[in-house]
Amino acid sequence: MDTEEAWTPEAEAAAVKEPPKIHRLEESVVNRIAAGEVIQRPVSAVKELVENSLDADATSINVVVKDGGLKLIQVSDDGHGIRYEDLPILCERHTTSKLSKYEDLQSIKSMGFRGEALASMTYVGHVTVTTITKGHLHGYRVSYRDGVMESEPKACAAVKGTQIMVENLFYNMIARRKTLQNSSDDYTKIVDLLSRMAIHHTNVSFSCRKHGAARADVHSIATSSRLDSIRTVYGVSVASNLVQLEASEYNDSSSFVFKMDGYVSNSNYVAKKTTMVLFVNDRLVECAPLKRAVEIVYAATFPKASKPFIYMSIVLPPEHVDVNVHPTKREVSLLNQELIVEKIQSAVELKLRQSNDSRTYKEQTVESSPSSPYNPSKDLHLNPSGSKLQKVPVNKMVRTDSSDPAGRLHAYVQSKPHTSVASGPNLSAVRSSVRQRRNLNETADLTSIQELIDDVDRNCHSGLLDIVRHCSFIGMADDVYALLQHNTHMYLANVVSLSKELMYQLVLRRFAHFNAIQLSDPAPLSELLMLALKEEDLDMENSENDDLKEKIAEMNTELLKQKAEMLEEYFCVKIDTRGNLSRLPIILDQYTPDMDRIPEFVLCLGNDVDWEDEKCCFQAIAAALGNFYAMHPPLLPNPSGEGLQCYKKRKPLKNPVDIERYPNDAGDNVENEDEIEHQLLAEAEAAWAQREWSIQHVLFPAMRLFLKPLNSMATNGTFVKVASLEKLYKIFERC
Repeated sequence: MDTEEAWTPEAEAAAVKEPPKIHRLEESVVNRIAAGEVIQRPVSAVKELVENSLDADATSINVVVKDGGLKLIQVSDDGHGIRYEDLPILCERHTTSKLSKYEDLQSIKSMGFRGEALASMTYVGHVTVTTITKGHLHGYRVSYRDGVMESEPKACAAVKGTQIMVENLFYNMIARRKTLQNSSDDYTKIVDLLSRMAIHHTNVSFSCRKHGAARADVHSIATSSRLDSIRTVYGVSVASNLVQLEASEYNDSSSFVFKMDGYVSNSNYVAKKTTMVLFVNDRLVECAPLKRAVEIVYAATFPKASKPFIYMSIVLPPEHVDVNVHPTKREVSLLNQELIVEKIQSAVELKLRQSNDSRTYKEQTVESSPSSPYNPSKDLHLNPSGSKLQKVPVNKMVRTDSSDPAGRLHAYVQSKPHTSVASGPNLSAVRSSVRQRRNLNETADLTSIQELIDDVDRNCHSGLLDIVRHCSFIGMADDVYALLQHNTHMYLANVVSLSKELMYQLVLRRFAHFNAIQLSDPAPLSELLMLALKEEDLDMENSENDDLKEKIAEMNTELLKQKAEMLEEYFCVKIDTRGNLSRLPIILDQYTPDMDRIPEFVLCLGNDVDWEDEKCCFQAIAAALGNFYAMHPPLLPNPSGEGLQCYKKRKPLKNPVDIERYPNDAGDNVENEDEIEHQLLAEAEAAWAQREWSIQHVLFPAMRLFLKPLNSMATNGTFVKVASLEKLYKIFERC
């Protein structure tokens, strides 16, 4: 019997799936979705309410919180209040007193402007407003839900200003409420927000406490001194280790581009995480490029230093700031942002170098007699209160501090200066422009990239990770290996392998979010490929394969032109329609790769990439970029040691007839000991000095922040332990 179902028109119609019908969402659904974006968690609501109080010219703002803000948020101020006539539309969406037309955004000075915050709170919580305006004998209280009043405003006793209560936040968003069950975490965020507000708005008194608590966790009073405000909120230990900072920039017409004043921590400040308080035109915002630029300066100036405390207030013309770029107004877009970041970074660097000269240390005073120069108390570890802890055996004492540059190898080596070479490299001499950089955790939404990042995370060696995070850079042992100290062990680390892996990982984590190095003269791919192919050919005089090389170069050029759009979008490698390479990505700030290695890089793109498989393709391109940007030894021989022989001039060979006639002068064919190619030597010395400086001040700080060493590095010679203090003591005890 045939078991197949008979064909019918109805069955065929059922098999063809109809496209889903588009319909208009109900207004309540739209408003609740929008509210969840504006009010992401309790601290978002507190921020909006406090900014409203500041816009109302309040001089005192009090915040009371219950269960991290889920049960109750109460914000009271002494501002000018809300007019009775405005209460009916107070909590409707897009009702505001801050602007009337879109052009007003160009000169907006108030914190709020959209008219969404209060409306959003009424869609996810129960809002009650009590307010009184100047000259009235009583105030009004009214409750709101879903953007409208629940009843007419009722007269009530009230103090000057406005009090807004938000109760049962996210009562109708079960999933959101479950993710916010940790009330202590949310209350900590609220305290942090009020602390930041308090040190900037010094003319306003702030307080924040838990509901039912007698003591406030934030309590500041109006003061004329910013430093006093920081001392009140963050404590004496923070305020006593801050230095004042100023920066500004003016254009040709004498109008200012920006002005900045603030405070940054010096080398005595100790903390486990960075605290950055940034205000732009009195608006509390975040700026990841600026934060990263400042952290790079700290890492370079105080290697492995504790995380800094930063307060900055930047003032720009209102028309230079776009405040309407983020749902919660956490970020703003600035005109001339690259210039601003670079100027501030330079100002921070200068201030830190000045403050580092006057670094102070807290230590116990011990009296030592001339007859006993060794004092056992120096071997004792002290806790911050000064009490003695367990004595550390001498064979396990770590006598270096990775945060202190003193004691590094080059400090004990006197290098002969050359008049034709610049004095030593420094941060400002080689600094590249700091450009806007997205967070390293942000990558394009591609599964293959996430899989490659997960592979790196899974293969991370925990022991090597601790070494990288907490090692002291001693110096370069040779052209490839650097000396590191970690605790009581000494290691040789392969700089080329480490930098290659770091660049590879940075390419994956900054995938599709690169900024660019613009080549002044676009380089033809065909010429670059021919250079690379000729470098690979050991027989330079053999011209038989030139036609084959030209054909390979032509094929690779056409291939890369076909892939140009993808290379530019994902890796910022720009190849124009004529086959010219004109742009490369910035992988690591303050570092520019050796441009002599571009031909090798282009050849790798043409030969080593599997363009058919997405994951293999991205992996190969990232590896090629990692190899190109790795800190290889310069192509010029190292001028120190025996390498100096390469820079001595040689006299031209004499005619063989003259050699037979004057055999005693045959020795003139060797180099002249007194003549050196000084210009070439100076170029080589600068290149090698620049590389060592970049390794110490750019590569290793970046490794501490970003590198995840692979398991293979423990066995392939990337890290080699060369000495152990405990074993050395055993050896010398036998002597």
